[in-house]
Amino acid sequence: MIIRSLAALLALSLFIPAVVAAAESGDKKAEAGEKKLPEALDFEMSKLGKKEKINLAKEYDGRVVLLVNVASRCGLTPQYEALQALHEKYADKGLAIVGVPCNQFGGQEPGTALEIATFCKTNYNVGFDLLEKSNVKIKGKDQVPLYKYLTSEKTNPKFAGEIGWNFTKFLFNRDGEVVARFDSRVKPESPEVVEAIEKALNAKG
Repeated sequence: MIIRSLAALLALSLFIPAVVAAAESGDKKAEAGEKKLPEALDFEMSKLGKKEKINLAKEYDGRVVLLVNVASRCGLTPQYEALQALHEKYADKGLAIVGVPCNQFGGQEPGTALEIATFCKTNYNVGFDLLEKSNVKIKGKDQVPLYKYLTSEKTNPKFAGEIGWNFTKFLFNRDGEVVARFDSRVKPESPEVVEAIEKALNAKG
């Protein structure tokens, strides 16, 4: 009888810590799940050449993001050089430049993922992230949700409007809010872009 009681107490002593640990783990997960993702970046896309999708809000959480629709055969393609320079200067301070290859404007991004990656690395030594190109539409009826949000008067009234050409730029602050939009011909190294980036990087949360 005594042996049975001791065995029961031993089992109970092992069971209770496990229950407490599980409860604490569940609480932490619940707390993590309660964090609201910024809706402007709460979309899933794949990185160039990858199959698995990532949530952009989670991937770039706490970072300033410069989102640019890019193309390899455009008159504005040399903007890659300045984008890479911004990446090298500000990445360690919290800037994430994200390129979105798109073939909608003059068929100027016809290459495969491998061809695009090779072009960018060979010609501009690009080190910042590029997202999927396959089937990405940034305007029209088949527009991907990310750009549907960014161009809609309902969801992004201050910076809404159809994308006119390659290398249109959207700037997000560390909270995932859109704080600026720059036309295709506004160069990445222009004072207005650099000042907006630095302001977002230096803003106190």
